[in-house]
Amino acid sequence: MTRLERVVVPERHMQQSPLPPTYYFLGRVGAGLLAAALMATACQTAPAFAVEPTPSPSVTTTAAPAPSPTPGSTVAPTSTVAASASPSATATSSPAVSPSPTPSVVLDPSSASGRAAMAAAVGPAGAEMGQGSKRVASTPTGAKSLTTQSLSTEGTWSPTFGVQGLDVSGYQTSVNWQQQWNMGARFAYVKASEGNYFTNSLFGSQYQGARNVGMIRGAYHFAIPNWSSGADQARYFVQNGGGWSADSYTLPPVLDIEFNPYENKTINGFYFGDTCYGMSPSQLSSWVRDFGSTMSSLTGRLPVIYTNTSWWNQCLGNPGGFGDYPLWVASYPGAFTNNAGPLPSGSWANYSIWQYSSTGPLTGDSNVWNGSYTDLVAFANAGIPYGASKAIADVAAVSPGLGKSVSGLKTGLRGGVSQGFENGAIYWTAANGAHVSSGVIRDAWGAQGWEYGQLGYPTTDIRTASNGAQSQGYENGAIYWTAATGARVSSGPIRDAWAAQGWETGPLGYPTTDIRTAANGAQSQGYQNGAIYWTAATGARVSSGPIRDAWAAQGWETGPLGYPTTDIRTASNGAQSQGYQNGAIYWTAATGARVSSGPIRDAWAAQGWETGPLGYPTTDVKTGPNGGQSQGYQNGAIYWTAATGAHSTSGVIRDAWAAQGWETGPLGYPTTDIRTAANGAKSQGYENGAIYWTSTTGAHVSSGVIRDAWAAQGWEAGPLGYPTSDVTAANGGQSQSYQNGAIYWTAATGAHSISGVIRDAWAAQGRETGPLGYPTTNIRTAANGAQSQGYQNGAIYWTSATGARVSSGPIRDAWAAQGWETGPLGYPTTDVRTAANGAQSQGYQNGAIYWTSTTGAQLSPNGPIRNAWAAQGWETGPLGYPTSGQYPTANGNTAQNFQGGRIDSSPTTGTKTTLTR
Repeated sequence: MTRLERVVVPERHMQQSPLPPTYYFLGRVGAGLLAAALMATACQTAPAFAVEPTPSPSVTTTAAPAPSPTPGSTVAPTSTVAASASPSATATSSPAVSPSPTPSVVLDPSSASGRAAMAAAVGPAGAEMGQGSKRVASTPTGAKSLTTQSLSTEGTWSPTFGVQGLDVSGYQTSVNWQQQWNMGARFAYVKASEGNYFTNSLFGSQYQGARNVGMIRGAYHFAIPNWSSGADQARYFVQNGGGWSADSYTLPPVLDIEFNPYENKTINGFYFGDTCYGMSPSQLSSWVRDFGSTMSSLTGRLPVIYTNTSWWNQCLGNPGGFGDYPLWVASYPGAFTNNAGPLPSGSWANYSIWQYSSTGPLTGDSNVWNGSYTDLVAFANAGIPYGASKAIADVAAVSPGLGKSVSGLKTGLRGGVSQGFENGAIYWTAANGAHVSSGVIRDAWGAQGWEYGQLGYPTTDIRTASNGAQSQGYENGAIYWTAATGARVSSGPIRDAWAAQGWETGPLGYPTTDIRTAANGAQSQGYQNGAIYWTAATGARVSSGPIRDAWAAQGWETGPLGYPTTDIRTASNGAQSQGYQNGAIYWTAATGARVSSGPIRDAWAAQGWETGPLGYPTTDVKTGPNGGQSQGYQNGAIYWTAATGAHSTSGVIRDAWAAQGWETGPLGYPTTDIRTAANGAKSQGYENGAIYWTSTTGAHVSSGVIRDAWAAQGWEAGPLGYPTSDVTAANGGQSQSYQNGAIYWTAATGAHSISGVIRDAWAAQGRETGPLGYPTTNIRTAANGAQSQGYQNGAIYWTSATGARVSSGPIRDAWAAQGWETGPLGYPTTDVRTAANGAQSQGYQNGAIYWTSTTGAQLSPNGPIRNAWAAQGWETGPLGYPTSGQYPTANGNTAQNFQGGRIDSSPTTGTKTTLTR
């Protein structure tokens, strides 16, 4: 550091300078590189921390007079090079300031020539610890004071606690080590290296000189983070004096990371950036960790971090996570105090070393170890910070149950410290403080691998609940013990889920198992009243109560449902449900716990889950005939087959299907959901038919050939309307009634619908059991609106004038011979009448047909002969029945023969009846 004046800049001026786009470009070093001039102020010592940007090289500032030399040290003479001082009488002068543009040759930190050029540029001493006059002073309140301060009193006092020590570098060319010992110094740090290009030529003599007088000594490295990686500089440091051994007199290595000594300088084409080296807080934090982890792997020790609170907070953002690194803080009060001022609180609550002065009373920089000499030796031997030894001692003093100590302080993972006692141990880390470990919880922790295991260090003392249960928190979890459950580890996402349930006072209670990890990486843990299961895909989910019991019956996570994907959800009605990878389980007090999965679950979802018309499941999924599946619900069921898909069935249609024998009955499985028409009617299709329901007709099955015939009629929208009966079988045929008719089928006749007045006439004949038998045709409608339907033994004909009339037997045959309804007789006007003697007759629009077994069927067309016969009393008169049809005579007249005579008709003479009996 300079020995001139302290200029501390307000924080509003301590912002990083913009970084040029070519900042990270490193060119190759060419010939004449060593002759290239510095583009700004010399780098052997840093300039005062100017409020405004550094002026042009032509402007210089006269240095203040140097203070009186510290005994045994060499005082650096004053200089006029941009407010910086020459290091010493024997050190070479700073490189010349060049106003010329950036050289065409750029330093390459990875090349030997680039490193040599940089070493030549920085001179024989390089950057000095405690750069420039950027000093963070402590006011009486401990707040930062950012003002220019006099150094008149700085070298005249020292703190009244701890152990005194000094740090030196190439700027202290001649140190009287015995004198420093006599002044009370008991430790020293010596600069060993800088970047990956500089080593202190005086390191060996200074390092050994301190040891020769009995001091504990160590080495420090000045970091230039934007020059090369942390790992690279750590390796360079270890190769050049930064090693460590547990010999009680070698202090752990130090990383000096602070204000950029080459701020805003371009040296041989390499721009060194602003005070934060042109790096972001995250970049600097990563660099420090890279350095630290490499040092730990090479030496077994994390390095001490030397820094300044103001710079650390500004450039690294006061991060957490560095508490395992002992802290050496630089803070320079202007008057006597034992207060080192504010620390980088993100990682440290205490410090190990305080650099309190850069101008005495000791040579170089004056420091104080924050603890006893015994603590310092322990720190050297095992890296035990003062804060650790004090915290462990304080806890031991209030923990008589631990008994006597059985070991000294020992360092562990990541700089942690522990001490063994008769009945346990105390563990300390900078982040967690000191905590007792004992009893059954300690045994369980030990089984996990102590601090090297998954739990890490204790973060709390052992807590004892009112029920006698015990617990202790760790960095990565906790251990819980009860007399009933034993000691169980709680950690990771399962612990987080348990916390969300209210820990041990929640519904799950205490853990009853440790966390179990399956081959697929899934984890689970049992509790007094359930369990928690976790996978990367599902997260951590609670399993408990009757739903858990149902899941267990399915085979837990190895069963068809897989792992839970939700916690147990409780509805306002008290019902519970839980989702799984391949389904869900639903429970109500009325239905019990039921599994929902597969295509049946999908169909239920389409119905609106439990809030839909079906309600909650009342059965599990059952396997039926032909590989089909079904599940019952409060208000119905869902059935599935690979061929039909999944369909719900409920209400009156379901009742009708049940009456048919469910899926094992003639209808088979549903092929559609229940459909509701605009008029409120409902229907559902099945593999072998359908069921139709209306409020007036009830529910009726439609199937087979009759259903096909109904379909041809247009289903329920056709003339027949909805079924009013099921399909019934009689006399080898089948039939089904509809709102407006019926359909009848036999193997001989096929299926035919019947309705209206023709149906009424047929019904009057006795339906299919009457003389006509089954329909053989559908109802036929002529162009004139007349209708007819054929039957096995005749037909029925209807017109609005004649009504519906049966046509059958020999009379029908005779009518057929006349051309049916399109012949001279027209449509029947009466049914076939049978007399007591067995004779039959039927009236037509234009006559009649009479039949007896002796006369056969004879036509009696309207006209004079029929009128004359009527006058004789028809078939009951003397003429009897016709024995022939009407025929022409030889004389051109018309005649008809009867059983008792003959009637002749002449257009001129009229009719003449001749009786033969």
